[in-house]
Amino acid sequence: MTAINREIARIESPTLPLTGLKALMLNAALILAAALLPAVVHLLGLPVRLLLPMHWPVLLAGLVYGWRGGLLVGAASPLVSNLISGMPLPLIMPAMTLELAAYGFITGLLREKVGLSGLKSVALGIISGRIVFVASVLIMSSYSGSLGDYLRVALLPGLPAAVIQIALLPHLANKWAR
Repeated sequence: MTAINREIARIESPTLPLTGLKALMLNAALILAAALLPAVVHLLGLPVRLLLPMHWPVLLAGLVYGWRGGLLVGAASPLVSNLISGMPLPLIMPAMTLELAAYGFITGLLREKVGLSGLKSVALGIISGRIVFVASVLIMSSYSGSLGDYLRVALLPGLPAAVIQIALLPHLANKWAR
């Protein structure tokens, strides 16, 4: 591919390519951010389920680096977080891993391949990730008490953070990509 063709492809694509040392290092930084932010939020005594600190870097990776970057950051973050802080707990880690991988993958796929706006990509990515999470929890029976109570506690507190993610992350991704 000639330099002109590469430049045309870069301009036409709404995401950055996940190639080269810089892109890989930035994705590694997003994995670390997603892995460390929950521990920081816990240390500060803030409500993790309300702020959803791990979701921000995953969704951002999907918007900036497409489905490959989003999938990589989403799938790796819970394991790295567990190795660093012991969280998420092993019982919920498979469902969280699938959820976060879905967030990054769907958001990136919709942005990179389908060409949806960042706002629509994030909104549909969040909805898809939550569906994957609920399905995973049901399949793995990784909840206690009644399912309705569990879902209320697991899903409802994060709604304000999801709305803010939908509003802010596309703008942040556009700045990053420039």
